[in-house]
Amino acid sequence: MSRIGKLPITLPQGVTVTVGEKNAITVKGPKGELTQAVSPGMKVEVQDGTLTIERPNEEKVNRALHGLYRSLLHNMVIGVTDGFRKELELIGVGYRVSNNGQVLELSLGFTHNIFLELPEEIKVETKMERNKSPLIILESCDKQLLGQVCAKIRSFRKPEPYKGKGIRFVGEQIRRKSGKTAGK
Repeated sequence: MSRIGKLPITLPQGVTVTVGEKNAITVKGPKGELTQAVSPGMKVEVQDGTLTIERPNEEKVNRALHGLYRSLLHNMVIGVTDGFRKELELIGVGYRVSNNGQVLELSLGFTHNIFLELPEEIKVETKMERNKSPLIILESCDKQLLGQVCAKIRSFRKPEPYKGKGIRFVGEQIRRKSGKTAGK
């Protein structure tokens, strides 16, 4: 039995879960609404404020999907109640960021600024303070979409190992390398 898959998900107050046709699970809460399609063999039950997932048999595919769907549904419940938040910081001289609605403008040392249009499900905020690194704060109820957008923003200028310049998550440790002069 899957250790993660067999754990029940407790539903907080104000969260409703509906199982639609073709095993489409919809979770509604105060922060939004999310939908996830579940494999037809999986059995999803909502009873007494708990959500449980059972697999039809012990085949390798079903064992693999059991824990996956439990984690996805658990993240959906957390997302519609509390939401998810990621903070990115820009490290480098002259790196700037600003937003105009859902359009993020990044100045990362290239000849032209980078404009990125963000999905409507993501709330964006930028902070530019004197003597501090510029910050990008992203919030959403969809963990997968938030991670995908963060990865896209980070891909414009990944942190390099010599000086540490680039876009990184707040609190992330970058493995630093010594330069040419350290070997002498």
